[in-house]
Amino acid sequence: MDLIDRAIIAELERDGRLTNVELAQRVGLTAGPCLRRVQRLEAEGVIRGYRAVIDAAAVGRSFEVLVDLTLDAQDAETVEYFEQTLARAEEVVELRRLFGSPDYFVRVAVADLGAYEAFLSQYVMTIPRVRGITSHFTLKNVKPAP
Repeated sequence: MDLIDRAIIAELERDGRLTNVELAQRVGLTAGPCLRRVQRLEAEGVIRGYRAVIDAAAVGRSFEVLVDLTLDAQDAETVEYFEQTLARAEEVVELRRLFGSPDYFVRVAVADLGAYEAFLSQYVMTIPRVRGITSHFTLKNVKPAP
């Protein structure tokens, strides 16, 4: 991967809807070579896809909670069941298994505090072997994820 590939990636991260002609102009290429590079980056899995960034408030999911979760067992069956169950929840925006403590980091997006409480008590707390739950409420998002 050279500097032009990195420039292409940076431009597409900023705006994935750029036309190939616009992208080529921004990175200093003509359209043909630019398109071939983008196609190669896609084929190699460097560019895994394109997505829309949705306004969370517009879809009723502006209340975001960061949750640390700990299980009381780490056997394969417990871990697999927990991960599959939580990953299916539409409220879960991100689910990461961690080394050390806690076992999981979960980013949850819901409408408000009441919706979070309902999600927690009616969904998360019904999953067997969940031992600890710590909720963190964001005061200010200084640098949002792309």
